[in-house]
Amino acid sequence: MLTTHFVPGSPNWLDLGAPDVDAAAAFYSAVFGWTFQSAGPESGGYGFFQLDGRTVGAVGPLTEEGASPSWTPYFHTADADATCKAVEQAGGRVRVAPMDVFTAGRLAMLTDPTGADFAVWQPGEVKGLEAVMEPDTLCWTELYTTDAAAAKEFYASVFSWSYQDMPMGGGPVYSLASAPGAGQGEDTAHGGIMQLPQENLDAGSTPEWHPYFGVTDCDATFNAAVQHGGTPLIAPMDVPGVGRLAMLMDPAGAPFALIKGDPSMT
Repeated sequence: MLTTHFVPGSPNWLDLGAPDVDAAAAFYSAVFGWTFQSAGPESGGYGFFQLDGRTVGAVGPLTEEGASPSWTPYFHTADADATCKAVEQAGGRVRVAPMDVFTAGRLAMLTDPTGADFAVWQPGEVKGLEAVMEPDTLCWTELYTTDAAAAKEFYASVFSWSYQDMPMGGGPVYSLASAPGAGQGEDTAHGGIMQLPQENLDAGSTPEWHPYFGVTDCDATFNAAVQHGGTPLIAPMDVPGVGRLAMLMDPAGAPFALIKGDPSMT
């Protein structure tokens, strides 16, 4: 499970690249009740999503050429430069070299060998998100990929992740990922890796990380998102032993998911 007691390789930040920061802030405020706080005049429009005064994510304008609206998970590292070298050695790509963000920390933007974008955060004064695993906060990260075996090998090499494979009733295997120091098993996993089905590839899907936000009512939150301009991808559905989940794109096209956990699993 996610926690704010970050260990190397675990998710510690999440931000949204948006073509219109104000529009994104309005949408997510309507859906999750978040407020937007600017990071200041020197931040280039970047700012923080907050819930009850705690940072639960961030948003900023798209800055990379050709970038599409998307959520990017950041994984904890004690040394962003060393992680970038490990990424390149494992066949990934460094899109934005390590850089200091004032005194907050150090980041790098990366791409895995299958084409999925992610980032790393080396904490300075900002350790990471201030709330996770609560209603309307991040509770899971998930990778859709064209080559699950290659992706698992890559992230194991870079972050020393371990995996627990969960067969899905004759469909693709779902791999639970845990960072070292978090332990092993379902209760310690911070995310999942899944092979994109052929029909998704035929429809033009590409490798991507996306976040799951925990909600108290999956259907109500899904309907609110659609009413405010979101596009349904997966309507609310029950997954035994997991909970009720749904997936959408925000009005700009960034995918995200919702989940209400199965009470029997808590």
